[in-house]
Amino acid sequence: MTDETTIPAWVDGRLMPVGKLDAHRRALRHKAVSVFVMAGDRLLIQQRAAGKYHTPGLWANTCCTHPHWGEDGATCAARRLAEELGIEGLTLNPREGIEYRADVGNGLTEHEVVEVFVAEAPADLRIDPNPEEVQAVRWTPLPDLLAEVAAHPDRFTPWLRIYLSDHLPRIFG
Repeated sequence: MTDETTIPAWVDGRLMPVGKLDAHRRALRHKAVSVFVMAGDRLLIQQRAAGKYHTPGLWANTCCTHPHWGEDGATCAARRLAEELGIEGLTLNPREGIEYRADVGNGLTEHEVVEVFVAEAPADLRIDPNPEEVQAVRWTPLPDLLAEVAAHPDRFTPWLRIYLSDHLPRIFG
């Protein structure tokens, strides 16, 4: 797979533009964005498309991505919500940042410095998943999701498991 997306990553202590796939192969610390869209106590989660280069078919939070070089986190979050799920017009509320490191298979490592955003969805939220990015979506109450992740962790991305086990109050508090 060729990945021409350039993301901000730290190389020798300096923030530099690096190819996204290269950053994952080299386990470089890099910028990321995660979005959690809520409707009351229910979280919109997505199942990653089968063609994704890592963690295909696993369930993740609403949207997660990497900003392009020079792109701010809020702009990136809004862009990817639209590109992945056809969601537009939500107010993205920033939360405290999170850093994590996780093996995502195939010799790839996510070492993310994440800007986190939470948005409250209206009852009539239009969702139009891009099949190249997302194979399914569902709303799930947060307590049910916690129980499902505990019972079947292999169905969920490493970062969603980390968010729910280590950063729940930081994201949803």
